[in-house]
Amino acid sequence: MQYRKLAIEDCALINDINPSQYINNAWREVDGKRQLVKINYQDSDWANGYEHHFNSLKATISSNGEAVGAFDENNKLIGFATLNREFFGENYKYVLLDQLFISLEHRNKGIGKKLFLIIAERAKVWKADKIYICAGSAEETVAFYFAIGCKETVEINKKLYENDPNDYQLEFLL
Repeated sequence: MQYRKLAIEDCALINDINPSQYINNAWREVDGKRQLVKINYQDSDWANGYEHHFNSLKATISSNGEAVGAFDENNKLIGFATLNREFFGENYKYVLLDQLFISLEHRNKGIGKKLFLIIAERAKVWKADKIYICAGSAEETVAFYFAIGCKETVEINKKLYENDPNDYQLEFLL
């Protein structure tokens, strides 16, 4: 496995990633309380579409953010993570983990954790206090973030929350 910084010319490589995910349970707000709800859903494509993720990757790279890819022995992109450079927050200097995807056939091998830790090191260099994550609400996705040390955010970014109220708003202390 090789991890390296992604450039603009690498953006189209995300087309090789299989983003599909079966979601049995997801976190939802029910009667004012967050709980797991059975949704039994096969998400077979990129949430918000491929173009959205391609354009977000390009925007992150173009605005001096960080984008790191994981490549297999055939130099095929099998996962990537992006961190936006813009700081936000009232009490802390947050940066946004904009994307973290691992191709279906390569999940549960530690690749996502390694990409996240590489991105976290970049956030430290930038002098950020915390990484902000809008995690998809699937049970496995949220469990991954908790397993690597993320917690529910203490400072909700209203704009990000309103973009998808089902997302689980998390943070990672640097």
